[in-house]
Formats: sequence, C-alpha cells, structure tokens
Amino acid sequence: MLTGIARFAAQAPRLAAKRQVEYFALPARSVLNRVRAGLPFDWAINPYRGCEFGCKYCYARYTHEFLELDPVRGFEDRIFAKRGAAEVLRRELRRLPPGETIAIGTATDPYQPAERRYGATRALLEVFSSVRGYRLAITTKSDLIVRDAALLREVARANILHVRMTVTTMDDALARAMEPRAPRPDLRIAAVRELARAGIRVGVYASPVLPVLNDAEASLDAVARAAADAGAEAFGGHVVFLMPAALRVFRPFLAEHRPELVQRYEKRFQANAYLRGTYPEAIQRRVRRIRARYGLTGSPVEYAPDLSPPEQLVLFP
Repeated sequence: MLTGIARFAAQAPRLAAKRQVEYFALPARSVLNRVRAGLPFDWAINPYRGCEFGCKYCYARYTHEFLELDPVRGFEDRIFAKRGAAEVLRRELRRLPPGETIAIGTATDPYQPAERRYGATRALLEVFSSVRGYRLAITTKSDLIVRDAALLREVARANILHVRMTVTTMDDALARAMEPRAPRPDLRIAAVRELARAGIRVGVYASPVLPVLNDAEASLDAVARAAADAGAEAFGGHVVFLMPAALRVFRPFLAEHRPELVQRYEKRFQANAYLRGTYPEAIQRRVRRIRARYGLTGSPVEYAPDLSPPEQLVLFP
C-alpha cells in the first residue's frame, strides 16, 4: 500500500507527454528543505522531481525510490512539476529570516525541459524578486536560464544571487554520451556569457570530475578557459560520487563507451559511493592550479545588492 509522497505521486494528474517522457503535477506540501550540516547552504529547493537530462552519473536518481518508481528509467521519463510551489514558498519565507542561504536545483535541474511548459522555477524567482536579504544560488546545465535574465537581475537587486553553470566537459561527444538530453557545452558557455553581460554573478563548475573520463588537466583547463572567456567569476569541480541507483545506470554507459573502465569503477564504487584519499586531493590541487591560471575564484564573489537592507551590509561585508 502506497503511503506519503508515493501515494501523492501515484494520484498525480498527468499533465502532458512527449516522446517517452510523461509529466505530472505533484502538490507542493513544502518547498524549502533543510539540508544537513556541512553543506554550503542552509536550504534547498527543487521545483521538479525527476530530471529529463538523463545524466548517467546523477546521484539524485535514488529520490524516485521515495515515489516507489524506477530510479533508472522512471527518473528521466516521469517528471513531476510541483504545483502551487510559489504560494507555498511565499508562506514559508514569512518564517525565514533574511541572511539564510537557499540553493535552487540541488538534486534536479530547475531549467530542464519541463520548465518551458510549467514555469515552476520562474514562479519561484518571482517570489524572490519581492523579498530582500537572502543568499541564493541556482545550479543548472541549461541555457534556458537566459530566458529569465531580467528577472534574475531583479532578484539580485535585493538579494545576493549567484548562478552556477555545470559544464562537465567541452568535448561534445563525451557530453552527449554522459548527459544525453542536456544542452551542448557550447550552449551552456554561451548562456554564461549572456548572464555575465546582464550583470549576473556566474561561475562554471566541471562537476562531477570522473576518473579517466574528464579529469585530465587538459579537459578541466578547457572548461576553465571557456568560463573565463565568457565572463565567469568562479570555477570549481568535485569528484563524482555514485550512489547504487546511479551506478546501475553508469555501468552500462561505461560498458558501451569505455568497457576497459567497468571493473575499475566497480572496484572503487561498489562498496562506497565516495572516493577518499589521494585522488580527490590531487583533483582539488589540479582545480586550484587551473583556477589561478585564469584568475578565477574558488567561490562566488560576495557583493552588496542595490536594495540590500541595512543589516545585510553587516552580514555580508
């Protein structure tokens, strides 16, 4: 018997379908989700459950298990748009003091194709444009974010806002194999350029860094160089972690494209989703070296919004 959110998902009205993708409306019971200690933000917002981009390494696939749906196929083919999210957010922000850090798109992309149809992310940004004093970050792989450049600029006038564009590689063939439905790397970089021209603070992140696939200095350097040329302020990258649901998808990807790596990845990730020790440390040294080469920062550059309340100038000097 289905309970909780799985029951809501099973009862969700079907909104539309295209190709093999189906869209559903899921009532938003809450929007702001408290995150565990140690993360660089206090709250997370994901306007959609499931992500049509279908990235082979996506850690968030396991979240479809909460809906009692297949995290392998269902995650990218059954997308749930959160209905009434803007109204819920407006209500929740009344109880959230300024100064809190809120990240949008921590699990699923807020600018995936569903956003063109349902506008859940834009509706949330319209709420943020009417409040002051929060620290906001948006993570995406999509050039659709440029659609909202004017709205993002308005949000950034009264809140601290940074956009984090994910570009795992500048190699089109590798990107298409790993991220089959996501926009091409050059389109993402073009979006960075447009956002920077609009005065929006933006960084580029080559995450995840995958052993042998995109971890070479030349590969990371190409992303950083493109980011700097496009006007990004920050650059970074973190080593992949493969949850069991993600490994179920990543293993066939390797078998098709890099079969010689299958056993190596299984040996490293079968027992633990995370890589520890010398490898991630070496990658961080490499990222820092490349970042310095192009004069990029490791984290977003703070600024005082035009309409910042007096107390924000103390919070964020």
